[in-house]
Amino acid sequence: MECTFVPVSPLSDFPIQNLPFGVYSANGESARVGVAIGDHVLDLAALSELGLFAQIEGLENSHAVFSKPYLNDFMALGRPVWRAVRKQLQEFLSNDGHPVRQQADKSLVCVELSKVKMHLPAKIGDYTDFYASREHATNVGVMFRGKDNALMPNWTHLPVGYHGRASSVVVSGTPLHRPNGQRRPDASKPPVFGPSVRLDYELEMAFFVGPGNALGEPMSLEQAEDCIFGVVLMNDWSARDIQAWEYVPLGPFLGKNFGTTVSPWVVTMDALEPFRVAQPLQDPPPLPYLSGGLATPGGYDISLEVHIKPHEDTEYHLLTKSNLKYMYWALRQQLTHHSISGCNMRPGDLCGTGTISGPTEDSFGSMLELSWSGQKDVVLGKSGVTRKFIDDNDVIRITGHCQGNGFRIGFGECVGQILPAKHI
Repeated sequence: MECTFVPVSPLSDFPIQNLPFGVYSANGESARVGVAIGDHVLDLAALSELGLFAQIEGLENSHAVFSKPYLNDFMALGRPVWRAVRKQLQEFLSNDGHPVRQQADKSLVCVELSKVKMHLPAKIGDYTDFYASREHATNVGVMFRGKDNALMPNWTHLPVGYHGRASSVVVSGTPLHRPNGQRRPDASKPPVFGPSVRLDYELEMAFFVGPGNALGEPMSLEQAEDCIFGVVLMNDWSARDIQAWEYVPLGPFLGKNFGTTVSPWVVTMDALEPFRVAQPLQDPPPLPYLSGGLATPGGYDISLEVHIKPHEDTEYHLLTKSNLKYMYWALRQQLTHHSISGCNMRPGDLCGTGTISGPTEDSFGSMLELSWSGQKDVVLGKSGVTRKFIDDNDVIRITGHCQGNGFRIGFGECVGQILPAKHI
């Protein structure tokens, strides 16, 4: 299938096989739902006015849904509607004789990607972050508890997670200030207050929940698969020193709540379907509610990279090359476990994977691991610049893609800059 409506480079993140959803504004108009194709954004509200989605059952008022400055209403409609919209868009983009193509003024239904402002894709009611990478959990455990006690006893039995702060999730390109808080650099002395000196990135992905479930009604693995709308890149920034002092006994708080950055384009699970792979062997086998019955593999082959642009330089330097396929607990297992207590998940809820580290040092997904808790310098290419953690005015960029035969399913960029802490 080939897009004939606008030119699409073979190297584009957004070919006709992708069609990610996002929220954008352009030309002084209000934010609305769009779909990326090549270097353009399709205006779904404008296409609705031309009748492109008129025959889709369950989407009777498509113009209202796509005129909203968030995707929640669309997410709530479920997979049959998502899939039907995707199909209509692919037919419109690939068929020169499509009846809507005959009446569509290109300048009124699409805009160049370089001319739009991207917004958060959803109103995020709740945000949960998991800890689903065995390599990352093991590395952190070895640092702080030793090799013999690296993984906590529960880790191989359930997807560990905590409830994060939805209000400080920001879209790519939004700068964040270094957080202030308590830390205890000397265990023999009282804590001190001030800016974090061990600020870190976390290479993550995150999924948005679709229809969700009613309070008291757990999801099965099958239901969880159908309730995941799509996936974004995520940097769950971490103030390691603040977190280390505060996290016992209730977990992360100020060390995490100052900001989480997500990419603006939500890649659907249908676009990722060809890239399913087996997830790592789970030993011991999970309990039945986390393991039963699905024939399709739970992993996804998504190549991920993290680059840093240090404030002393104008170039980006590679920090991490990892892959979602390394993740021990699958997305569907995370969502199933989240709901198994009867917790009601809602359209637009965001669930992060936790740091995605691989088996080799170059695939470690955080500065904490790369510098081994600050014990060694991380050399940034041939620049002569080194880092143990992130300095003020450094920029972190996360990218990701799946490589197909002659096309790639990309996620765009997840970019954030750390500004100096506010003086208190």
